[in-house]
Amino acid sequence: MPYIPHTSDDLRAMLERIGVRSLDELFDEIPAGLGVDQLPGIPPALSEMEVTRLAGERAAADGQPLNFIGAGAYEHHVPAPVWALVSRGEFYSAYTPYQAEASQGTLQVMYEFQSMIAALTGLDAANASLYDGASALAEACLMAVRAHRRSRAARILVPRTVHPTWRRVARAITEGQGLVLEELPCDPQTGTTPAAALAAQAGTDVTAVVIQQPNFFGQLEDVDALARQARALGALVIAAVNPVALAVLKPPGEWGDDGADIACGEGQPLGIPLSGGGPYLGFMATRIEHVRQMPGRIAGRTVDRDGRPGFTLTLQAREQHIRRGKATSNICTNQGLLMTAATIHLALLGPTGLQRVAEACMARSQELVAALAAQTGVRLLFSGPRFHEAALAFEAPVAPVLEVLAAQGIVGGFDLAGDYPELGQALLVCATETRTSADIARYARALGSLLERTRAA
Repeated sequence: MPYIPHTSDDLRAMLERIGVRSLDELFDEIPAGLGVDQLPGIPPALSEMEVTRLAGERAAADGQPLNFIGAGAYEHHVPAPVWALVSRGEFYSAYTPYQAEASQGTLQVMYEFQSMIAALTGLDAANASLYDGASALAEACLMAVRAHRRSRAARILVPRTVHPTWRRVARAITEGQGLVLEELPCDPQTGTTPAAALAAQAGTDVTAVVIQQPNFFGQLEDVDALARQARALGALVIAAVNPVALAVLKPPGEWGDDGADIACGEGQPLGIPLSGGGPYLGFMATRIEHVRQMPGRIAGRTVDRDGRPGFTLTLQAREQHIRRGKATSNICTNQGLLMTAATIHLALLGPTGLQRVAEACMARSQELVAALAAQTGVRLLFSGPRFHEAALAFEAPVAPVLEVLAAQGIVGGFDLAGDYPELGQALLVCATETRTSADIARYARALGSLLERTRAA
């Protein structure tokens, strides 16, 4: 955001206008004991040029490593107009709107975002975003319990192939509210959830089944078979989806015979750069019959008495707007700024552009897997179709390999040992459209040389 400093004359004029003589007098309600005369460890003020140079030096010290890790956070190209627009004061400094008198521009962005998410997921309605994908999954589980009134078990089946962090977050958020999250096994050959695991639940009370597509390993689940099995159990279907993958994969609204009931996911791939772990953006969509159980808020398009189009908040089932006992959630804000970035990003790409990004990711991923699996001591862990990333099995310990690669400026992937010890020495790698053939070749050469030295030792 551009910075425009105030001169001493500007400050003096503003203070005179409001009737105070100094900044100290302006803030005289702060107890004197809370003030400090100096800030130990804080260097003297720097000029703009000096600050820019210092920031550049520190960024250079971090380096620009080649990134081959995904695991739920993806390095995609973000077109320059996205943040040039988002960082304008109208968006950048405007807080998430609570009330119906929020600006028409902000409400329209919310409406456009909802419309795009609904189109991507193939469902009827979407909300105006949540905190992140993990908490969105937790909210989807809570919503399923509210929506499925015939089920008394509050029991959600969550495959082991769902992102492990998402599973932990969902359990932490829901277990205090009486939900039971039960794990479904993973097929060791395909890295997917076998439909037979659901069939084995016949005769039990299952509230909902979570299906992640693509799953954490990048493998494509048989969503039609899983959705039909869930329906046979009388359960709702919760889809956890990657928005970029939806440009080429069947949308949740068309899974099985009836489609999913709820879709959620992480919007970070839509115009949000990797930036120290966040902030991120959760999204959620649902069928119209469940819309009143959806947390967050919904912006709608309407017309005024003169027939002019306008936007308004049409549904706010939050504790700040209705009686706490009837609220669907205590979410007090959403990621409004990031929702704006995602909306602009999607508008710039359009359906064709998003499809090209998805296809480029698939091509780069295939190229990466072929290059790495050609190295002695490395093999593809799972068979079957995949998107974005892949799991590789190593003969050598993965952790030391990643350390050596990092020293060479290569982020080699995600070590699966901590979350999936049953896989042995396994590495999750990813390539998006930002990786080139030269990048992949550099990784393959570095890995091959390292593994050769390891064998020789």
